[in-house]
Amino acid sequence: MIYGFVPEAPLGGNPLVAGLVIIVGFLLGLRVCHGVRRRRQGGERVLIVGASALGRHVVEEIERRPYLRYDIVGVVENAENLGRVIEAARPDRIVVALVERRGRLPLYPLLESRARGILVEDAADTYERLTGKLALEALSPSSVIFSPNFHPSRRQLALSRAFSLLASVTGLIVLAPLFGLVVLLIKLDSRGPVFFIQERVGLRGRSFKLIKFRTMHPVSRPKSEWERDNCDRITRMGKWLRRFRVDELPQLVNVLRGDMNLVGPRPHPQTNLELMILAVRNLSELSGDAIPYYSLRCSVRPGITGWAQIRYGYANTLEEEMEKIRYDFYYLKHRSFWLELRILFETARAVLSGRRTGESEADRIGPPENQLRGRLRAA
Repeated sequence: MIYGFVPEAPLGGNPLVAGLVIIVGFLLGLRVCHGVRRRRQGGERVLIVGASALGRHVVEEIERRPYLRYDIVGVVENAENLGRVIEAARPDRIVVALVERRGRLPLYPLLESRARGILVEDAADTYERLTGKLALEALSPSSVIFSPNFHPSRRQLALSRAFSLLASVTGLIVLAPLFGLVVLLIKLDSRGPVFFIQERVGLRGRSFKLIKFRTMHPVSRPKSEWERDNCDRITRMGKWLRRFRVDELPQLVNVLRGDMNLVGPRPHPQTNLELMILAVRNLSELSGDAIPYYSLRCSVRPGITGWAQIRYGYANTLEEEMEKIRYDFYYLKHRSFWLELRILFETARAVLSGRRTGESEADRIGPPENQLRGRLRAA
């Protein structure tokens, strides 16, 4: 608009570039003004309503992030006098973390707070925003069945699939010389096949053969599923392949076949599917700390990289594997083309820097059944 009204303004010779510069400058200015205003006003005052386990987790996550400038002004266990507490605490945000809400949710004080401009949100939403993972314990079956969040549109699915196909074809053509070099180096470094092929669980629970460059010395019987228990098997070449994620590149063939996409939950070994579901059921019956809805991971194509890979490290225990599922469900709920671009950007940054961010998927076929069943009985 400025360029149109004042053509001689010193904004450069290209109206498009000039417009982009102005827009970026405007957004940065808004960001700076927002930061200055928050510093002048102090931190955002947060009131927690309910003393549930999820509420305690929210308090812990806020305390771990002082840069967010959240000030917890109180935790209300009894919501009967919530109106008086709100008047005294003057919060900017109210987080509702009540376990039982039927007949106990203080509707009038919360509605009045909304009318006065105070933000009111569910503790599960706060937890998601702070951690980037879902509080599955607070997830009800109806919220999964009827929520549109877990059902991406056909347009979104088609866009993701088209992008994955285009990237896989381009990658296989451009990286063909690198593939040949890696094949030669693997053969010179150690005995055994060049590729590691394993049955994995894909879309709708169908199995497929996942392809990777071999990074370990082959053995007749693996010691364990977990990556840390197989470190002594990693070859010299395998260390470099893992560090820069080159061992994952043959999965572009899986993307081309339709088994996988570029982004999605990492596929679990076929031999582990029933054991993982059994672990979920046992944890639910014995401790109440269930990780439900496991089968929803199979509602989308698995990916070469994913939200859990860039936000969590290697899973070396069953508990850590369950923690990664929370990140997978965050991806399933908030799945979008822009989130997938962010995941790809973070993955590329980790690859170029050689950081061990996320899971590179060890060459493993899963622990013996009696080993995991023993862990479940112990739980």
